[in-house]
Amino acid sequence: MITTPVRPDLLHGALDTVPGRAGLLPQRLPGAARARNTDPQLAGAQSQPSGVRVVFRTAARTVELATLRTRIGLVGAPLRPDGSYDLHIDGRPVARAVTTGGTVLMTDPATGESTTTDGGPGTVAFTLPGHDVLVEIWLPHNEITEVIALRTDAPVVAVAPGGRPVWLCHGSSISQGSNAAGPSATWPALAARAAGVDLVNMGFSGSALLDPFVARAIRDVPADAIALELGINVVNADLMRRRAFGPAVHGFLDTIRDARPDVPLLVVSPVLCPIHEHTPGPGAPEVVDGVLRFRATGDPAQVAAGTLTLSVVREELAAVVAARSDDPALALLDGRELYGEADHAELPLPDRLHPCPSAHERMGERFARLAFGPGGPFDGLAVGG
Repeated sequence: MITTPVRPDLLHGALDTVPGRAGLLPQRLPGAARARNTDPQLAGAQSQPSGVRVVFRTAARTVELATLRTRIGLVGAPLRPDGSYDLHIDGRPVARAVTTGGTVLMTDPATGESTTTDGGPGTVAFTLPGHDVLVEIWLPHNEITEVIALRTDAPVVAVAPGGRPVWLCHGSSISQGSNAAGPSATWPALAARAAGVDLVNMGFSGSALLDPFVARAIRDVPADAIALELGINVVNADLMRRRAFGPAVHGFLDTIRDARPDVPLLVVSPVLCPIHEHTPGPGAPEVVDGVLRFRATGDPAQVAAGTLTLSVVREELAAVVAARSDDPALALLDGRELYGEADHAELPLPDRLHPCPSAHERMGERFARLAFGPGGPFDGLAVGG
């Protein structure tokens, strides 16, 4: 077996890497943005490699990937299922595997205190065709993952990004992929594969909060299309009032447009989430009989005084996009076209906040059609899945 340390040129979808204990930790925010951040939630979310994959060509029959993971959970609730690694060969999903070991970080939602249990590296193994193919191993979208080394029975060759349009998707945990079946089964990953584009996933769990340094990071990515799923985190963090929200969105868009004036830019308003449709945040996790769910704790009577709900956010986002009618490359997509009332009746949110795996599939298919299809804001970029 040939051991190949995982280098930055083997990683697609990451904006940076930092040294770990034994390998590299992919980062989805560049160093300049991380230096501006003081929020542990965002720091953790951006280091979970949603959309990041190890990409290479090889004629090997066997490939093993050694990693060291960090799992994150809440005291009183069961840990999420093991993060999975998805194998794609020549662009087609072929296999899925999980690893073992790693660090477990548990937080008590009542006190905010955290405890850490250390563990060692783990390995996932896949069987390959044995002739030259393009291999992509998608890393877990919800576990901090240090990539250490590839072990193969034939040499591997790094593949430079390029050749397909790049789509950058920014948003909340819904875009990061919470509750998706696997890292290539998040709705952005499914939409990207259907459209035949390369994905840069900048969905940050709990952290799509219109931070200016995130806008600058998005601005500096050479993307051919950008989607911004905005609103749910501002509501469930109870971060700002109506007076501040619209100007903050304008500022976010202005920053991106400073360097990307003509790139197709799609603002996606929140998908349906009944707990926050007419009830402000903050949102709060609760564990009942070992099941994690979320609830809205705000007072609907305060909406008249400026607190935000999802229905208010959709109104404000529509007003912002309408006010920028001089930008022909800017468009708005109502998130309820991706997941709405009828979808909730059929596929309810398991924890009252995040779509289930089947809903991710539905959202991915719909976004590919509505955004990349004929007449969509990204029409002409799709090259086929």
